[in-house]
Amino acid sequence: MSSYLGKYFSRRRKDAKFKKEEFLERNMDLEILGKEIVDSAYKVHTELGPGLLESVYEVSLAYELAKRGRKVQRQVPMKIKYEDIYFDEGFRADLIVNDLVIIELKSVEKVHLVYKKQLLTYLKLTDKNLGFLINFGEVLIKNGITRIVNNYRE
Repeated sequence: MSSYLGKYFSRRRKDAKFKKEEFLERNMDLEILGKEIVDSAYKVHTELGPGLLESVYEVSLAYELAKRGRKVQRQVPMKIKYEDIYFDEGFRADLIVNDLVIIELKSVEKVHLVYKKQLLTYLKLTDKNLGFLINFGEVLIKNGITRIVNNYRE
């Protein structure tokens, strides 16, 4: 009986170690991707400046991230489930990078709290962990980048 328990706990430790390594690797990938997104937003803002339409920043940021070898999708319709019904287009994500990160773009004078809550809801509905709200309307882009993390787990 004790050898069975020893094997059981040994296997559980190995499984836990693998899950921890997988978790750390995934988070490291997200951190690298997040840094590239911020760097790309900085480059776009430096090149174009504030005050243009959101669509201009969207296409420019998508291009900049694609140049860096990232898979970028624009204006992606996202399905949502309400009760037992699926809706094909619950909302549109401005950009999704590598199927991991949602980027919501704004070009406004002031970011309202509702924009942050909206992005967090998008992350929860899509089961993604990381999102960026980027406001290109700011004079300094560092003041316009908000990182949103979804730790929601069912």
